[in-house]
Amino acid sequence: MRILGIDPGLRTTGFGVVDVVGADVRYVASGTIRTEHLDTRALPARLKILFDGIGEVVERYQPTCASVEIVFVNVNPQSTLLLGQARGALVTALVCANLPVAEYTALQMKQAVAGHGRAHKDQIQEMVKRLLHLPGLPGPDAADALGLAITHAHAGKSMALLAGANGVGGNGKIRYRDGRSQ
Repeated sequence: MRILGIDPGLRTTGFGVVDVVGADVRYVASGTIRTEHLDTRALPARLKILFDGIGEVVERYQPTCASVEIVFVNVNPQSTLLLGQARGALVTALVCANLPVAEYTALQMKQAVAGHGRAHKDQIQEMVKRLLHLPGLPGPDAADALGLAITHAHAGKSMALLAGANGVGGNGKIRYRDGRSQ
């Protein structure tokens, strides 16, 4: 299974791709899609860059599924709305590519990667480096995206095992919001 993790952002969106082979999670690629070179008032153009950028990542790395961070309301409602639009463009690109999309909170990712939900960016970077045996630290946005992919690699397996053991879902598959299963 090849998982694409996405850390949504309007200025900088992180992406990370991992392969799951048995119990091993292996690094494939990571990086960022940036829109900061555009005027902040050029929202449609920025959303198009995110949509097209994720489309290119999907085309190049051919993931079988994706995991995206869930956005919560923060102190600034305007920032939350803009981030939600960026996230919507990214999820739409994934759905247009016929990928199942799983969603995780930042807390879930931090717990899965660092062992506690209050981990800082630098702690996530270090743990991702260790878990994927990287020679150096990934950037903070790419590290979060890789963390989301790692979270799905572990949570997806656990949910499938629980579903199978409990007879939920009948076939032990993960059910996504769009009705597809894995």
